This record gives sequence, C-alpha cells and structure tokens, in this order.
Amino acid sequence: MSPDECDALPGLRHKTFALAMMLGAAAIAALALLSIAYGSTLIPLTDVVAALGHAIGLGGHDVSGPVGKIVVDLRLPRTILAICVGAGLGIVGALLQTVTRNDLADPFLFGLSSGAAAGAVSVITVFGDSFGIWTLPVAAFTGGILAAGVVLLLVARVRGQGPERLILAGLAVSFMFTALTNYLVFAGDQRAAHSVLFWTMGGLGLARWDNVWLGALGAGTILAYALWNHRRLDAFLAGENAAESLGVPVARMRTMTFLVAAFSTAVLVSVAGVIGFVGLMIPHLSQPLSGPLHLRLVASCAVFGAVLLLASDLLARTLLPPQELPIGIITSSVGAFFVVTMLVRNRL
Repeated sequence: MSPDECDALPGLRHKTFALAMMLGAAAIAALALLSIAYGSTLIPLTDVVAALGHAIGLGGHDVSGPVGKIVVDLRLPRTILAICVGAGLGIVGALLQTVTRNDLADPFLFGLSSGAAAGAVSVITVFGDSFGIWTLPVAAFTGGILAAGVVLLLVARVRGQGPERLILAGLAVSFMFTALTNYLVFAGDQRAAHSVLFWTMGGLGLARWDNVWLGALGAGTILAYALWNHRRLDAFLAGENAAESLGVPVARMRTMTFLVAAFSTAVLVSVAGVIGFVGLMIPHLSQPLSGPLHLRLVASCAVFGAVLLLASDLLARTLLPPQELPIGIITSSVGAFFVVTMLVRNRL
C-alpha cells in the first residue's frame, strides 16, 4: 500500500462511520414512526405525525378520539423504551466483551439476566403484587443486582481475578438462577405460567410514561460510564500488561465495568424482560463500521442496538396479529443465525 493510500484510510473510515451513523439515525426515525403506526390497530402515518406534532407543541391538528391516546399514551412510550433498551444492551455487550476479552460476552453470560428473571418470576408465581405496579420492576432489579453480587463474591474467593474467573463465575450463577426460575415456575401458580413465559422472553408491554425513565436511566448510565472511560477501555485492546503500563488499574476497572453493566442491565430487564443476543450481536455488527476504539464503538452500538430492538418489536407485533410475540423469540432467532454465520466465516 502506498503512502498516499495509507493517508487516505483514516479519512475513508471517518466518512464510512459518519454515513453509517446517519443511516442508523434515519432508520431509527423511520422505524419509530412505523412502530407507532402499526399494531393491533393500524394508524395512518399522517395521523401519527399530526398527533406527535400536536403533543410536542409543533402545530398540526389535534387527532381526536382514541387514536390520539393510542399514539401518545401507548405506542410512543413503547417506542422510546425500545430505543433505550436496545441502545443500553448494545453498549453493555461492547463493554463486557472488552474487559473480559471474550467475543461471546453479554448479560446472559454473567447471570445478570437470569437473576433479574428469577426475581420477577418469584413475584409472579409466589409472592404476589405487594408493591402495586412497581412490584415486578423492583423484584427484577433486585434479582439482577443479587446475581452480580454473587458473581463478584465468587471471584473474590478464588485466586486471581482475571476475565476467565469472571466468566466461569457468571456461568455458574446463570445456571443457578435459571434452575431457580424453572423451579418457581414448576412449583408456583400454574395460572401464571403464561405471564412468566412472556416476561422471561422479553416484551415492551409494560411501557408507560411513568416507567420510561427507567429505560433512560439504564441506557444513560452505561453510556455515560463508557464515554467517560473510553480511553481506559481502549487500553484493554492492547492487552492487560500494556494497559497496566499505561496506568490503567485493570482489575479494578474490570470490576467497576461489571458493576455498572449489572446495574444498567438490571434496570433495563426490570421494564422489558429478558431480551437475549442484543448485547452479543451489536458490538460485532458495529465494529467494522466504527473501528475498535470505544468513542465511536459506543455511539454505533447505541444507534444500531436501538435499530435492532425497534425492528424486532415491530416484527413481534405484526407477525401473528392480533397476538404479540415475545421480542426474545425474534432476537434469539436472529442471534442464532448471526452466530452460525460468524462461525462459518471463522470470526468467532
């Protein structure tokens, strides 16, 4: 490669990244409109745009009757929550893959999703609705944080705190909480089995204006942490010894990243259920466009994670009308195809 071609590469990568981000933002806008328009009741896009414009004070006529309420009070919160959950899970996956140096790392691998699922299922099948509408989110959040605490406790009790220890502890905790969830389903109220099945496969049916802020909190926390520490995370790419020589406290950074990822995952799962494969796929799909450095990688993971979840939610609501499929069925199907494709191409 000639010197001129080498000089042109960074400019080409910058243009590719900028184009990808613009296309991603356009896809989010288009999918958001379609997500609001499509569902058990089809709403014309003109009415959707008019209702949204009137709601935010940009003019347009007021869409009267139930249509306006469906747009503003039901489907708009769901769309915003899908964007937050997709973006948050995408960033969580990228950070976990960096600090563990494992291309298959995601919240499932570390028991975070399993713990949250066990907490929610315990409420549905055993304890009941003790805190009103907040019972399920509180139980799921508690389960996720408890799983993270058990993982860190296991890691602290063994020699060495490398990434392989964290992964093995996470797998053990994941299996443990999955077994607990299955026991609760089997031993609990069988009439709640359908609710358990739907929740453990993920869904955005709980989205309301009074809990959308939880999705924003989960995504915002992991985004802020990643942007604040993007240079330290970049140092991990050169290896742990190189990162230590650059002044990065590797063990402490790994633990802190895991804790922040656990908090964000628990918050997101508490309002959307367990949605698999988003954190695994999105970093791999984003990296060819953004490069390995985390400032761009985090931004692209947020954008394309939101695109993936918006598209999955739209499919979940339109494939078998009037029934709504759990989003986890869609993301798991896409994720299985993605992993097989990566294996065939020898990239995993």
